[in-house]
Formats: sequence, C-alpha cells, structure tokens
Amino acid sequence: QVHLAESGGGLVQPGGSLRLSCADSTSGRAFSNHAMGWFRQAPGKDREFVAAISWVSSTYYSDSVKGRFTISRDNDQNTVSLQMNSLKPEDTAVYYCAGARTYYSGSGADDYDYWGQGTQVTVSS
Repeated sequence: QVHLAESGGGLVQPGGSLRLSCADSTSGRAFSNHAMGWFRQAPGKDREFVAAISWVSSTYYSDSVKGRFTISRDNDQNTVSLQMNSLKPEDTAVYYCAGARTYYSGSGADDYDYWGQGTQVTVSS
C-alpha cells in the first residue's frame, strides 16, 4: 500500500523560509533504492516539477527554484525534505511529494509512480 505524507506547509512572508518533509511508509518498498521528487501546482496552472533526488542523492532542480531550494533525503527515516529559502509569492502552490520505482527519475510527472496528498505553501505579506 502506497503512503506518502507531506508536512511543513504554511503561510510565510516573501523572503522567508519553509521546510517541507515527506514520510514514505509504502509497504514493500525499499525507500533507499528509489528516486523521489517534489512537484507543485498553483491555482489554474499545471503541476510543475520542482526538484528530484536519486537513490545516491544526486539532485536536479527546476530553473525557477535553483539556488533557493534544496532537496535532501534521510534513508534511515524514509523521508525526503525540501528546504525552501528566499520564498517569493510565485512559489505559492500545493506541493506534492512523489516517489519513483527507479534509481533515477526525471522532471516529468509520468516519471513518478506514487504521490502524496499535497501540502499548501502560501507566500504573502
């Protein structure tokens, strides 16, 4: 049974920081052997790629967040995190954690097989 649970969303002022976490408790899945990613979806827009991390912790970011966001994983805790700094109003969206069945994964939503329910991030003064 697939279970990805995001936490850490909320309201933050422009320039502020938030840290999102995603706990993977999917049964029968070796978390450490699979790539994970973060996506986001703003109202009226398509879901877009934010960041990905491979099983060996190589990382990949969208141009819009590169240098501001950092994805990391803790294989002992089966969690993946997204540290978001220098937040902008345009970062406002529902953020989704995604899991792949492969060691590496890309920036397309179709590259991922498991999804969390999402957590709201609002950047506003």
